Amino acid sequence: MVLGAGSIGVYVGGKLAAAGAEVTFVGRPRMLDEITAAGLRLTDLDGQDVRVGPDAFRTATSAAEAGAADLVLITVKSGDTERAAHELSGLVQPGTVVISLQNGIGNDAVIREILPACVVLGGMVMFNVVHHDGGRFHRGTAGGIAVASDPVLERFAPLLGKSGLDVKQYPDLLSVQWAKLLLNLNNPINALSGRPLREELANRDYRRCLALIQREALDAMTRARISPARLTVLPPEVMVRLLTVPDAVFRRVAGKVLAIDPVARSSMADDLAAGRKTEIAWLCGEIVSLGAMVGMPTPVNARLAELIGAAENGDRRTWSGPELLAELRAAAGAGG
Repeated sequence: MVLGAGSIGVYVGGKLAAAGAEVTFVGRPRMLDEITAAGLRLTDLDGQDVRVGPDAFRTATSAAEAGAADLVLITVKSGDTERAAHELSGLVQPGTVVISLQNGIGNDAVIREILPACVVLGGMVMFNVVHHDGGRFHRGTAGGIAVASDPVLERFAPLLGKSGLDVKQYPDLLSVQWAKLLLNLNNPINALSGRPLREELANRDYRRCLALIQREALDAMTRARISPARLTVLPPEVMVRLLTVPDAVFRRVAGKVLAIDPVARSSMADDLAAGRKTEIAWLCGEIVSLGAMVGMPTPVNARLAELIGAAENGDRRTWSGPELLAELRAAAGAGG
């Protein structure tokens, strides 16, 4: 069962269905109607093109309609985690494997508290998915799926391997989650820029904005004795410095960072465009909370969260690189 049939959930569930799994997507009628009518077309930046007919999966608007499941993937927005777990309570059998494939820190703990009889594992999807009309879901960046190590996953290993989702187990998933949060701090910058990810990251001023918020986040993590895993070619501390170099140098030294489909945008940009609430509280908000816990101001992340909040409430504007950089530098100066 995939609980949360958005872009990520449909892509991951679709790959599992293509590998022969009995998949039920639980989500909103609009998405379910689209994929039921059109089936799925799963493409990626590496050239793969997989078709999954509508007869290869089931759909339901609630978990209660989905029936029993050996494996539940929760892919709802972080703000809906508690609701989703309560929806599963009383439906899933003891010992059912439930994996949180969500942004942010601590969603698995929320689920575990509500579903104590299940095997609840944290996880993260390390790639971006773009939804096109007609049931097409396109993986626009490299990456696989990270999951907390557990022997229970062995029984799903053949299916996961056949799916091509590149699932890797980590004994210390928390360090991976913090590292992914660092990378996801680009989501609000991308959303405010109004540009595709590759175009935004190719611009030095936007990268300087990212360097400011990542530097502040790393300082807060250091004070909290959190060591994020290394998910990029260079360690996080080195990558922060590299973000500020001229564009030509960045392309030469960190070209893999720009290995992104030209149309890919952040999920936060999609949320703002659709008038949905974003996950800013689980990104910049997480850094603000961490800073408060260790007694360290985090004005840059706080200001970026305010700008996204304003956009959610209708104050939409496209920020140029120099404008956003000046705004965040002013926040850093005021906070210092």
